[in-house]
Amino acid sequence: MATTIRTPLFSPTSTRFHSSHNQQLQLRLHFSKPRLLHSFPNFSISCSSSSQSQPQPQPPRHRPPYIPNHIPDPSYVRIFDTTLRDGEQSPGASMTSKEKLDIARQLSKLGVDIIEAGFPAASKDDFEAVKMIANEVGNAVDQNGYVPVICGLSRCNEKDIRTAWEAVKHAKRPRIHTFIATSAIHMEYKLRMSREQVIQKARSMVAFARSLGCQDVEFSPEDAGRSDREFLYQILGEVIKAGATTLNIPDTVGITMPSEFGKLIADIKANTPGVENVIISTHCQNDLGLSTANTIEGARAGARQLEVTINGIGERAGNASLEEVVMALKCGGHIFNNLHTGINTRHIYLTSKMVEEYSGLQLQPHKALVGANAFAHESGIHQDGMLKHKGTYEIISPEDIGLERSNEAGIVLGKLSGRHALRKRLEELGYELKDDQVQTLFWRFKAVAEQKKRITDADLRALVSDEVFQAEPIWKLDGLQVTCGTLGLSTATVRLVGDDGSTHVACSVGTGPVDSAYKAIDLIVKEPATLLEYSMNAVTEGIDAIATTRVVIRGDSNHTSTHALTGESIQRTFSGTGAGMDVVVSSVKAYIAAINKMLSFKEPSSSAEKIPISASNI
Repeated sequence: MATTIRTPLFSPTSTRFHSSHNQQLQLRLHFSKPRLLHSFPNFSISCSSSSQSQPQPQPPRHRPPYIPNHIPDPSYVRIFDTTLRDGEQSPGASMTSKEKLDIARQLSKLGVDIIEAGFPAASKDDFEAVKMIANEVGNAVDQNGYVPVICGLSRCNEKDIRTAWEAVKHAKRPRIHTFIATSAIHMEYKLRMSREQVIQKARSMVAFARSLGCQDVEFSPEDAGRSDREFLYQILGEVIKAGATTLNIPDTVGITMPSEFGKLIADIKANTPGVENVIISTHCQNDLGLSTANTIEGARAGARQLEVTINGIGERAGNASLEEVVMALKCGGHIFNNLHTGINTRHIYLTSKMVEEYSGLQLQPHKALVGANAFAHESGIHQDGMLKHKGTYEIISPEDIGLERSNEAGIVLGKLSGRHALRKRLEELGYELKDDQVQTLFWRFKAVAEQKKRITDADLRALVSDEVFQAEPIWKLDGLQVTCGTLGLSTATVRLVGDDGSTHVACSVGTGPVDSAYKAIDLIVKEPATLLEYSMNAVTEGIDAIATTRVVIRGDSNHTSTHALTGESIQRTFSGTGAGMDVVVSSVKAYIAAINKMLSFKEPSSSAEKIPISASNI
């Protein structure tokens, strides 16, 4: 029995095979000869370039010049990242201003076109974070002229819009993103406004944003997936006339099926007056697990901006995942009319790990592309195929997303390794650290290496997360002693160093070593907090494995912000992670990290005052 396999058509940035007589090279494979695939070293079924293939190179596709309401290249798709705004709405995902700035810098390295840096009216800290990102990342133009658009979210009221503009206006390319609900259920029960009132409010607020001097205004009809089509065409046409440059179509509750969402985008393109003068965007929630599929269908139907988050984090079940959407477009170019993005995919993995550590939202092992099992092969049949040719079971190379699976230099890190070897391996793993960070990490590495024969990549990543991906150290652990067992009360003595260099010691008893240590910390910090979540994992196998701990706390003081969609005042929660070979030390570090993050937040200002969403105020 024989079958014919056609080589897949590759995306514009990938390689392509050519034949002098036929554009498609055919290989006839006889299943009676299982090693035949291995006998064709130039054959690859990966959607990315294979180091074994020798195709004719194609010129790279360049990022077109940025024009707010027009993309000169009809095949180019803008990537709008909302990790710092929608992603941070996940419970426990609150990030400090420094953490947000670090992530924004990494998103710029990744090459996203627009960074939605936050909701400036939510709190003073949110405002300052967006302003800082606009000033620094929003003005860091690279050698190719690329600089990301910095966007601030606002509800349809003058106070929000003015606050957003004040936060982003110093960026080279500032944008205001404003929204109002358009579905019948939202207008009746949440807004208590008629269709005419909603249209008037949307039109006037887009015009107000333009009047401030903002030339790039995005408008979203919230809950568009459940909105009446004719009403959508009408309100979108009005905001276009008022000066909107991007129309974002959100599936706010994740109810739309892919075919429905694709048709929604197509219908808007066909029936909205003036739509040829704006960019259509998608924003898909993942309540039914369809956010990536819906986003791709939106792009196929004509959307040229896709709103996504790193790791798919966000409200409720999250958003469309940047890594999934970008790699799907790259691998599916042959059916997506060669749509392409400006994303440097080799920064995907490191960006994912940074967001995971800063947000405290741990990835499921089988998360597509960036999960721990994404490139793991345990089945004997799969392993046999991988040993013969990686293309048998991997459609992309892990190196394409920045995941280095092996050490090509043959360096094994241990207690005799020096700084140069450590720095070299960190660079291979995608970490670009400053000299002082490497120095700090080196001594931590040596301490662990004294207790383990060999330091794995997973160990290094855990150490980097514990030393580098942390909030500003208001409090640092200087010493810990615990006594526990079945013969008496568990006791803990903790010594902390404050940011002013002062040393503080406290002792406490508890139901166990972790409980007693946490109580001792509370005696020193004097900032009441409630522990909401506690979890621990071993980084590698073996009794000498490094343990990573994650905690989520809620401050008993007034750490609040304003929810972008509901306008309600919500109490923030804060996550922290710690790593160590001692499980109690790991637990204490995680708790201190969460406290540091909580203390880093500024108290809400008057800009964070709750704004009712009734008809008279919105």
